[in-house]
Amino acid sequence: MTVLRRYFANEIYRSVAFVLIAFLALFAFLDMMSEIKSVGQGGYRIEHAFMYVSLGLPNYAYQIMPIAALIGTIYVMAQFAARSEFTVMRASSLSMSGVIRMLLPITIIFAVLTFVMGEFVAPRSHDFRESFKRRTQGATISSEFRSGLWAKDVLRDPSTKQIVGSRFLNAGKVDFSGALRSIWIYEVDTQMRLMTLITAEEAHFLNNNQWRLDRVKEIRFANYLSQGNSTQSAGATQYKLDSSILKSEITPEIMAVLVSDPYRMSALDLIVFTKHLAENRQRTDRYEIALWTKLFYPLAVFVMMALALPFAYLQSRSGGLSLKIFVGIMIGVSFQLLNSLFSHIGLLNTWPPVITAIAPSALFLFAAISACRWAERN
Repeated sequence: MTVLRRYFANEIYRSVAFVLIAFLALFAFLDMMSEIKSVGQGGYRIEHAFMYVSLGLPNYAYQIMPIAALIGTIYVMAQFAARSEFTVMRASSLSMSGVIRMLLPITIIFAVLTFVMGEFVAPRSHDFRESFKRRTQGATISSEFRSGLWAKDVLRDPSTKQIVGSRFLNAGKVDFSGALRSIWIYEVDTQMRLMTLITAEEAHFLNNNQWRLDRVKEIRFANYLSQGNSTQSAGATQYKLDSSILKSEITPEIMAVLVSDPYRMSALDLIVFTKHLAENRQRTDRYEIALWTKLFYPLAVFVMMALALPFAYLQSRSGGLSLKIFVGIMIGVSFQLLNSLFSHIGLLNTWPPVITAIAPSALFLFAAISACRWAERN
């Protein structure tokens, strides 16, 4: 049994690796064709395009790992059936449960690899490649937004830590270093009455949730004036400062998340940002769905490989290898489409995020169990 298990593992590892490399080569070619039109913008040259495309491969590997596992396993199982190897294995008392036990360690390895790729490698690679391209072209993070970036924060009483209002921050531009430029800050009380309007040319993050604002203009409205020397006019007091310190729960990471696709973020970043949104009484549905999808996605590898098992029970007369591979591709594409469809439908209908994220995998798992039972009976 140990020899058979090793034989299964070697064949599946080799096939899945081949399929994965083939898909990555295809996506790299398509990305390169798309990037050609950007060559020449600023300092962006052909070698930068190659670098940009290469940095996108980890994200593609994460997304297509379940499909690669499905197609690779189908190929191995179909080959076993074509060469009558699986018939010999079944004659030697290898049952469906025995095959599942042999595939389980292989599935766990692929699932762990998928999780590591999606949690640690792909998000950082994606962020680096986007900043690399903007830096090379001389662009900024928020240059494509006409109104800049907006973020919301809460105002707390320094002594009691109770929430006394809200802060709305607008940054015209965000540099690669995380510095903010052309900042407008609106502070309102719990009745949404404007207390303070602050403008600054630049803001640099220090530590302990503190920002240093440079070349600051601050207007405090009459009901909220503090003691001090100032010139009051029309119910408001204006201050001009070279610099000031702003304490806020908004960080450069949160500002960067505002322009990121939730499905390309790590689970840890999603947890942090979802908590920030919840504390500021903002909708978290989209990010919660992305979080649960990220957590359940490695389990899709198990579902896809389970769907490949019935192909071992189909003889050559039931269809050639190319037909089985085509069916596997269609199953994989259907799974990805259903995953995306449920994410949008769940967001529109406010379904529970956990149900929205796990439903596609549950449906395909049910199909896999039904197909395995049918194959074993026939």
